[in-house]
Amino acid sequence: MTTLDWIVLWAYGAGILAIGFVTSRIIRSSADLFKAGGESPWWLSGVSGYMTMFSAGTFVVWGGIAFKSGLAAVSICMCYGLSALLVGRFIAAHWKRLGVSTPAEFIELRFGRAAVQFYIWLNMAGRVFGMAVMMYALGVMLSALVPLAGGNPLRDPATGMLAPAWSVAICGAVIIAYTVSGGLWAVLMVDVLQFIVLCLSVVFVVPLVLAKAGGVRAFVDAAPAGFFAPVAGEFTGWFLAGWVAIHFFKVGAEWAFAQRFICVPDARDARKSAYLFGALYLVTPLFWMLPAMVYRVVDPAANPEQAYILACRSVLPAGMVGMMLAAMFSATASSVCGELNVFAGVLTHDVYRALIAPGAGESRLVAAGRLFTVLLGAGVVALAIAVPHLGGAEKVVISVTSLLVGPLVLPTLWGLFSPRVGRSCVAPTALISFAVGGTLRFGLSKGGWLAGVPALQGLAAWTQAHARYAEMIGGILVPFLVLLVIELRSRGVDEGWRRVAQRVDEESRREARRASTLPARMLAWCTAGCGAMMAVLAALNAGQRGLLAVFAAALLGIGGAIAAGVRRADRAAKGGGA
Repeated sequence: MTTLDWIVLWAYGAGILAIGFVTSRIIRSSADLFKAGGESPWWLSGVSGYMTMFSAGTFVVWGGIAFKSGLAAVSICMCYGLSALLVGRFIAAHWKRLGVSTPAEFIELRFGRAAVQFYIWLNMAGRVFGMAVMMYALGVMLSALVPLAGGNPLRDPATGMLAPAWSVAICGAVIIAYTVSGGLWAVLMVDVLQFIVLCLSVVFVVPLVLAKAGGVRAFVDAAPAGFFAPVAGEFTGWFLAGWVAIHFFKVGAEWAFAQRFICVPDARDARKSAYLFGALYLVTPLFWMLPAMVYRVVDPAANPEQAYILACRSVLPAGMVGMMLAAMFSATASSVCGELNVFAGVLTHDVYRALIAPGAGESRLVAAGRLFTVLLGAGVVALAIAVPHLGGAEKVVISVTSLLVGPLVLPTLWGLFSPRVGRSCVAPTALISFAVGGTLRFGLSKGGWLAGVPALQGLAAWTQAHARYAEMIGGILVPFLVLLVIELRSRGVDEGWRRVAQRVDEESRREARRASTLPARMLAWCTAGCGAMMAVLAALNAGQRGLLAVFAAALLGIGGAIAAGVRRADRAAKGGGA
């Protein structure tokens, strides 16, 4: 990277920390820290949910699949959009109507405190792996861009670049710092800022990398056979159907996403935020994946995990590479911070306050929440450094998602709609599913503890040939069947259902909060600030002045449009109040 890229990267990072500082001044309670006071606009929550699914892992994992398998990566990402639309239709509004501060609070009402403790630790263990992959992916991209001189203690001797472990540690420190300071407000606002920057960056990258490949026709002609098929290899139509189902569970009930539906003013806004999330993931994946796909033609020998950032580096002018990397960092930061914020909130409310300090005031709860954020973040950084020893990012992401999401979140979804199941459904669903899924995926794999049993040779051969299907069986079919059996054997209305119904009734009588305009104001200033920075870079970079000037003008225009929208909203609110 050039000096201009470093200037942009550090300036962007300073801006993120500034957002955390500003939002820390409006945090007066744990509700502000963990659910934005229930005042998040629906569009902010929707884009934030979209970006929670999005991270540097999108570029490293799915970008790597796009480099190797082509259009199949686009199909996989579009599954998220279909899942989110289904969540908007059937689930999102229910979360807001509950009147809870965290998803764990609902689980305590519905299934009891023991279930909360069970889920806290299992969910946290599963999501720590997910956050670690995101952090590792960020380290992979940053290390690909930072050469270091011999003798530098941060240098990777094998590549001469910044060692991924040090990259992870440095990025982790920044991420933890702004999550601790700004809470959910900071996460939401940074999500939207980096969404704008990334979208604009990709708009510029796609035509430039296509030109580098010789144009669309040359790219199509040089691409490998089957590169434009919507399914490829292990990513079959059945895999995609299972991926939609898994992410319907994930977006509908995983705590980081449910929190996005809780933090808006009313149920209608929760539904709209999910629809926006889904629409974006149906439209944007092709644009996100194209640079990695085209780079397959430009440099077929490239490291698939680094293909995306290498494509950007090969065509973007000085300054814009730094902006792109900064936005990728921000995307990862928003995802990790969203997870850290949710689990710190759960530990604060459902462990510290419930079990350790029942009489703790708001100042002590905020301090405890920040301490939990630091401790969780340190654990994520440590595990991220170990990801290469666990088989790499792609293997970890797909296996962990397939095997863990269904057993952990399907009971929550079932409990949202069924009055019959109770606390007895939680542990059996998870434990039976983990046992079956682990046996299929690992016990019968090559070298597994059951692979050599003669009576199981046929089953072992099938699971080894269809590893992804085995994961789907353990992660979708088994928990569904366990819950169905429990549902059919249950009688009457569970007491937890009555507690939830009472809370829903109380919430229906409360006056809905008005969405805050602070996020839009800050977003306008931040976007315009990025535009001003690009304008300065345009003045300093004569070779690419035109491209940088267009990028700067686009950012300034978006910032101005957002500011104008805020002024209109304020005038309308004042007129309505009069």
